Amino acid sequence: MTELPTLVLLHGLAGSGALWDGLAGQWDGPVLAPDLAGHAGAAPLKRYSFGALAARVAEGLDPDRPVAVLGHSLGGVVALALASGWFGVRVGAVVALGVKVSWSPDDLAKGAALAARPPKVFETRAEAEAWAGKLAGLPSGPVAEAGGGWRAALDPRAFGVGRPDLPALLAAARCPVTLAAGERDPMSPVEQLRALVPNPVVLPGVGHNAHVEDPAAVAVLLEYLR
Repeated sequence: MTELPTLVLLHGLAGSGALWDGLAGQWDGPVLAPDLAGHAGAAPLKRYSFGALAARVAEGLDPDRPVAVLGHSLGGVVALALASGWFGVRVGAVVALGVKVSWSPDDLAKGAALAARPPKVFETRAEAEAWAGKLAGLPSGPVAEAGGGWRAALDPRAFGVGRPDLPALLAAARCPVTLAAGERDPMSPVEQLRALVPNPVVLPGVGHNAHVEDPAAVAVLLEYLR
């Protein structure tokens, strides 16, 4: 039996590697779910770009061992960057789930504004968890202590990462790439994915954070990585 590559799971903006816990036991090979730079327990970057995020992920991977990458939203873009081979990682296949395709000037302005603000500090952990969840589009998110209070465990400058050049990233990929999205994901409408690839995978009944809403629905994507 051929040994499976290491499965690398990359979370979205304002998330953490723990969001992939629902996929535990679904892959028979090694699994890594790192926190992206500036998220949860990971050190921040001096400047955020998709390449810088990919380079940080690559630092934690064995260059001699093949990997398969499943990334969500921002993590999906980072997965596509890794697929280029520019970062010295042997990527055999990528699935990018829930990647935002269309970016309006207002979207970019909101990201830049969030990136420019200092972290919000709350008196209670519960308030900080609710705010962290709002940033990630979830009920709650990872937090850290801050000067006697609590804040989202996120470097807000990560919101300034900008708009990905998806056509260029897809053209640069040196491995099979699958784009996927939840049927109810307003950030990644299937018709926009079809403008990039002919056969995107649509996961029925789920929205943007499909891997949290219904891990079993997302587990089918692992077949594209074996």
